[in-house]
Amino acid sequence: MTGNVPTILRSTLRAPALPGWSSIRGRMAIVLAVPTCLLLALIGIGAADRAADWSAARATEAHVGVLLRVQDLVREVQRERGLTSGLLGGAEEYRDDVRAQRGRTDEAREALRAALSEESGELPRAAVSALDTAEAPLAALTRTRVDVDAGTAGRAATLTTYTKAVTALIDAESAGTPDGDRRIAQGVQALQALARATEAVALERGSLNGVFAAGRFRSGEYLDFTEIRATRVAALDQFRQLATRDEEPALDDTFATAAARRVTGYEQQAERGADGSALAVAPARWWADMTTLVDDLHDVQKQVGDDVGVRAEETGGAATRQLVGFLALGGLILAVATALAVFSARSITRPLGALADEADAVAGARLPAVVRHIQQADPDTPLPEEPQTPRPPGSAREISRLAAALRNVERTAVDLAAEQAVLRRNSTESLASLGRRNQTLLNRQLGLITTLESQELDPDALSELFELDHLATRMRRNAESLLVLAGEESPARIWRGTVAVHEVVQSAVSEVEQYRRVAVAGVEPCRVRGHCVAELSHLLAELVENALMFSPPKQPVEVYGWRDGGEYCLAVLDRGIGMTAERMAEANALLSARGSFLKAPTRFLGHHVVGALAARLGAHVELRPTGGSGVTAYVALPSSLVQEVSTAAAAR
Repeated sequence: MTGNVPTILRSTLRAPALPGWSSIRGRMAIVLAVPTCLLLALIGIGAADRAADWSAARATEAHVGVLLRVQDLVREVQRERGLTSGLLGGAEEYRDDVRAQRGRTDEAREALRAALSEESGELPRAAVSALDTAEAPLAALTRTRVDVDAGTAGRAATLTTYTKAVTALIDAESAGTPDGDRRIAQGVQALQALARATEAVALERGSLNGVFAAGRFRSGEYLDFTEIRATRVAALDQFRQLATRDEEPALDDTFATAAARRVTGYEQQAERGADGSALAVAPARWWADMTTLVDDLHDVQKQVGDDVGVRAEETGGAATRQLVGFLALGGLILAVATALAVFSARSITRPLGALADEADAVAGARLPAVVRHIQQADPDTPLPEEPQTPRPPGSAREISRLAAALRNVERTAVDLAAEQAVLRRNSTESLASLGRRNQTLLNRQLGLITTLESQELDPDALSELFELDHLATRMRRNAESLLVLAGEESPARIWRGTVAVHEVVQSAVSEVEQYRRVAVAGVEPCRVRGHCVAELSHLLAELVENALMFSPPKQPVEVYGWRDGGEYCLAVLDRGIGMTAERMAEANALLSARGSFLKAPTRFLGHHVVGALAARLGAHVELRPTGGSGVTAYVALPSSLVQEVSTAAAAR
């Protein structure tokens, strides 16, 4: 009696079974009822989401219509700004055009007000608020017009007033971006980016119209001109990222017209007037060509706006159809769930023994053998063929899915083993690509620094530029080290003819941080082939930097060079902490290119770079103990790289 107490307690504390849980049919019905209810709930959420998309599409249609009205007003204000700037610059022939343009600006403003009163209920609150805020800068134009007519307005202040009005309108376009469909939101963002680019072009038109009318740049106007062009380039780049395949060619066609090409020529003439020299560009020609370009950009804006409107209409129609589809899908799911419950209950009783045996075979023998074969084979070796496994008896979908899952596990393990080889190759290619990009940028930076050094007269600033040049040179060497580690050829820093070894050593010393501690003690005259100068300098820089790192801060590092028969030898000597025999053997293995980069510790990467460079040059590099303390790195250059210097040249 006592021994049965735990059994009685377990049966008493067991949770009550659900109704129908005692039969297979009941269990399947319960199991399928839960996901069916969840699916129906998701369908309800989807239906609500489609309804929201339909509403958002309607709002987007109204928003796009107002945006087009805003762009029309922006276009007219931009024209008035440009004509007014030319008038204030001295082109009196613009006075009648300015008065006519003011009327067109006021008409566009009234059209925008009418559209707002009609569509204000459909617009986002942020857009309505931004448009209301833009009224203040627009109202300020009235006072500016009076000052212009009276002749008391300054060109810079007037241009700023008009620009504030245009900026406020463009900011209103950016407010209240519609939510919902990603393509619609992206189209609206593209429209806004194109509006900013068009404003930059129009602002450049107005600014240079006054400059060409005045005949030269005044104080600060050239800087404004460059900033406007930078803004235009940034906005156009953003538009290209957001535009569709059909919209981007329209922009390219706009900048490929004859007027756009002439505008580019005028801009180049303006760039040559940065020093305040006279500019011989007729304002009327500049205005006509720039107006054509601005009008073409506005046409592209209209095309983008029409595309967004079409997308909104398509989204609304699709949302309506999907809403009906969701309701039909809900009824279908109920019917299918009932049928699946019956079918699954019949198939759940199939035997599972064969599947269990296959799982044991995969886990115990087949999978470990295949993975071990892939890991030990070369990455380019084709994968072994997948063994044919019999389908487990029975037709239960769950059992078939489990068998397929086990086979997927086996295939995934095989694929992962194969991907390791691809990963190693991709890592190498990535290092090479990164090194080339960095090197290109650093070469450009060094060229710019050199230009600045040639133009700088202040000794302190020149000293700082020299330090910056030195730092960039070291960074370039790091980029070249990436290429070396990746097994890529170093880019073209090639000297024609031959170069003196002493110059190569000085070049290497200039690429290390503590170059003042390096003493070029005795280097016999010799010349090396120009094609190997860059790699030899890189090799010596790595050895010198390593010697500086592992020697006392105030202890110099010495460099020697001498001819040894047909070869030429270099030695980098330090009196630092030295190396154990074991570590020196490991380092010499790397210097002879026998070590693996992927297995080498990070502190030995410099040795790996030296070893790779030495292999390319056909040189021999070896570390040996220095008498007393420290390490000496010996570099033996083959006779094919060196050229003996004549006695007269050596004397010079």
